[in-house]
Amino acid sequence: MTLTVLVPSSLVREAEDKREATRKLGYVARAATVFRANRLVVFPDREGERRLGGEFVETVLRYAATPPDLRKEVWGRRDELEYVGVLPPLRVPSMTGSESNGSGSLTQGIVTEVGPDGRVRVNCGLQHPVSLFAPPSMEVEEGERVAIRISSREPVRARIVDRPVPGFDVSRTDLEEALDRADSGVAIATSRFGEALTTTRLPDLAARIEREGATVAFGSPGRGLPAILDIDVEDAVEPADGPGFDLWLNTIPQQGSEVVRTEEAMFASLAPLTLTE
Repeated sequence: MTLTVLVPSSLVREAEDKREATRKLGYVARAATVFRANRLVVFPDREGERRLGGEFVETVLRYAATPPDLRKEVWGRRDELEYVGVLPPLRVPSMTGSESNGSGSLTQGIVTEVGPDGRVRVNCGLQHPVSLFAPPSMEVEEGERVAIRISSREPVRARIVDRPVPGFDVSRTDLEEALDRADSGVAIATSRFGEALTTTRLPDLAARIEREGATVAFGSPGRGLPAILDIDVEDAVEPADGPGFDLWLNTIPQQGSEVVRTEEAMFASLAPLTLTE
């Protein structure tokens, strides 16, 4: 199952300072990890942003998604990363180890540069970044995590292999573009104005998501998806009136707080939606 999570650039609009904003993004990254999201996409909500916007949100989330042993080399020192020490560990399963056929150890790398003829530069924890050919079956972008098979460290012999890597990729793009992907699956907008998720409806919906995958969008504190998309609440629940959503869903129909924080909504929503038979 492919799972994509969409969050707005105004995600940290209520945070008092950069430290608190970083901590909040850590919980967002934790939710994406716990429920095995493949992609975490930041879409623009510039009207809702305050001091910290989309670039900060994307940078901290990409840092969190970077394997710990590569963070220092890939990111160095940046203002946005001043308080990354408060990020909770994601504890994504490691890819290290050798296969029985002696083909070498498998690890993760970060693409730092895409060149011509399918050649890319990759940082994979060796002494220096290495230049490798991407398999013809892969479309590799800068900043993407890839699986690297290392058969020798001295001299270096490594290759990129076309297989999934643990964890999630982070990008920043328009909401419509994210929903238009061929593998977007069931497109769900979460909102307290949506249709209530009930025990009666959940089995069919969860089974459909397991078959087709899902893209689940969230709003920001005090600024839900209808406000971000500038549509009337009454129209929001109608799929035809949303920008490519299949349904608007209220995953916390009996919420006791006036505002549910984005990271709270992620845990509450993704838990039932990713249930299996």
